[in-house]
Amino acid sequence: MPDLPPPQDAAEAALFAECWDAVLSYADLCTAGAGTAHQLADEAFTLGMRELRAAQGAVRGRTARLPVIPQLLTAVRETAAGWESAGKGHKLDPDLRLWLNSEAAARYTGPPLGRPIALRGLRDMPAADATLLWLAEVESLPLPTVARRLGLDPLTTAAELDQVRVLFHDRCHRAHRDAPLDAECRSYARLLDAVTRSPGAETPEDLSRHLATCVPCAEAAACLRLHGGGIPAALAGGVIGWGALAYLERRRRAAEVRLGVGAPSGPGARTDDEAARGRVLRGSLLAAAGLLSAVALGVSLMPFGTTPDDADVTARDDQKPIAAPDTPHPDPTPAPSRSAAPATTRTVPVPASPIPTPSRSRTPAPPSPKPSATPSPTPSTRTTCRVAYHLDDEWSDGFQASLRITTDTPLSDWQLAWTFPDGQHIGQTWDATPHQTGAQVTAEAKSYNREVAADGTIAFGFVGTRGGGNGAPRGFRLNGEPCANG
Repeated sequence: MPDLPPPQDAAEAALFAECWDAVLSYADLCTAGAGTAHQLADEAFTLGMRELRAAQGAVRGRTARLPVIPQLLTAVRETAAGWESAGKGHKLDPDLRLWLNSEAAARYTGPPLGRPIALRGLRDMPAADATLLWLAEVESLPLPTVARRLGLDPLTTAAELDQVRVLFHDRCHRAHRDAPLDAECRSYARLLDAVTRSPGAETPEDLSRHLATCVPCAEAAACLRLHGGGIPAALAGGVIGWGALAYLERRRRAAEVRLGVGAPSGPGARTDDEAARGRVLRGSLLAAAGLLSAVALGVSLMPFGTTPDDADVTARDDQKPIAAPDTPHPDPTPAPSRSAAPATTRTVPVPASPIPTPSRSRTPAPPSPKPSATPSPTPSTRTTCRVAYHLDDEWSDGFQASLRITTDTPLSDWQLAWTFPDGQHIGQTWDATPHQTGAQVTAEAKSYNREVAADGTIAFGFVGTRGGGNGAPRGFRLNGEPCANG
């Protein structure tokens, strides 16, 4: 395990204290146990700080670089890739190992014009603007804290952040335009720029169809949208890649912990920055950084609203159980399920597998039939459609789901209705137009997918919010007729 480079001055000492818990949080996601998490964080932090010092010593203005925290998180990913190449991949999360050997990972080290648009856009921004955007959007720090850390006026920081978001949009638009696009993508570039600038702009149907099939343009759309809260995910996914959504959730929880415990309440209260500047000696620095990471990371990993029975779930590409005891993984193929980590080191609740479980399907009992001399037909003889509901991902206050509908009869238009059992609310939706009143939800066809042939399928998905439970919808009806589950 390498020694951390000693801070060169008080400002760098404060930088160490501010960044260490972010590095450890991401390293913990990438590894198979708590001990290896610290080892990966130590190596990555050392590598990242050396790269930052080298960049600061170079001629300014000639080489674009990322802000400090994104640069250190990139060092975590690069160090993990080095472990995989050096035969130490058994220390890493199995899903990360698969990702490191995929084309998705190769984009981050491939030709510059082929790298993620968010990465190129952020790197192309002035350092101060890029830092403001990252701290506010990805690290989830409140604006007064960001203003204090960057030396900004707290009264104008919100307005400056709005301007920085517009600048990020412009840089991403330029990166998208400079990428090697085909003729169709290039024809939509200007329209995509205009649609994503205005919160009330409707996306034309032809552009919607193009985004549904073109990965580069869909990635650009996620980066260009100034409204709707998609910038954090676009930034994290474009810069660090694997584990982006899980990292966002951890940083949000860590910020909530800092706000609720030990927040300065008066003009004479001592700030975190002032305290950090006093930790110049390396020994005291490491102790303070360790304590900070233990509190912020430990609390952020505490499960909220879960029971021990809920802990053993399937890991997905962007979220995983962490800090389990150091157990080698002989094969990078992800296991169908993983055992729960110790209570003191468990992460946020891991999203459920997209395979629906019987406990989530709660079809209401049919009304009592009227007396009749002939038996009532079974539900299977009365339904001409089937709905498969998949919970693709979930987190503390939200989830992502997809639905697949199979119809036995041809349709010239369609409308699917259902009831949420636990007060969920549907949000951003693709390939359907949603409407919700209370627990009742209706998803209507888009103009380009209204007609469905006999034995054809309809597929759409959405992101939703939840306050507690997240049971599967029930009472599916297609154009007013009941549908079977499955």
